Amino acid sequence: MQRSRPAAFRGRHFEAEIILLCVRWYLRFGLSLRNLEEMMAERNLSVDHSTIWRWVQRYAPELNRRCRPKLRPTNGSWRVDETFLRVAGKWTYLYRAVDSTGATIDFLLSARRDTNSAKRFLQKALRSPGPPRPRVINVDGNPAYPKAIRELKGAGELSRRCRCRPVR
Repeated sequence: MQRSRPAAFRGRHFEAEIILLCVRWYLRFGLSLRNLEEMMAERNLSVDHSTIWRWVQRYAPELNRRCRPKLRPTNGSWRVDETFLRVAGKWTYLYRAVDSTGATIDFLLSARRDTNSAKRFLQKALRSPGPPRPRVINVDGNPAYPKAIRELKGAGELSRRCRCRPVR
C-alpha cells in the first residue's frame, strides 16, 4: 500500500524525508553536494549531486519561508550599523541590523555609504517577515540614518513613534 505524499513532493523519485534531510544538511552544515552524495551512498541511496542541487533550489526558499519566523524571535530595539569589507576583490559596505539580544534582523551589501543605501537597507529590513516593527533604532555616527528614518516616517513605512537614537 502506498502512502499519499505531500503535494510539494509528488512525482519525486525519493521520499520527502530523504529530500528534506539532504537540503537541511546542505544548508545547515555547509556540506558540499558531493559530500552529501557520498553520505547518501553510505546509506545505500544512489543520489547524484546535481539532483541534490535541484532539491536545494526547489525546497530551500520554502524551508526559509516556513522556518524563519519561528527562529529566535527578535524584539523592537534595533542596532543598525555598517562596515567596510572586501567582497570578490571589491570594497563594499555591509549594512546590518541586529536586535538588543544580538539576533540578526537583516543585512545588505552596497557599493555606497549614503542616504539612499541606508534607506534601501531599512526598507529591506522592514519588509523581512520575522522581526516586529522597531520601537527604537540605535544608529552609529553615520548622518545618513537619521535622514533615511525621517523619510521612511514621512512615507508611512515606519511608525511615527519609532525613535532614532544616535549612539557612538
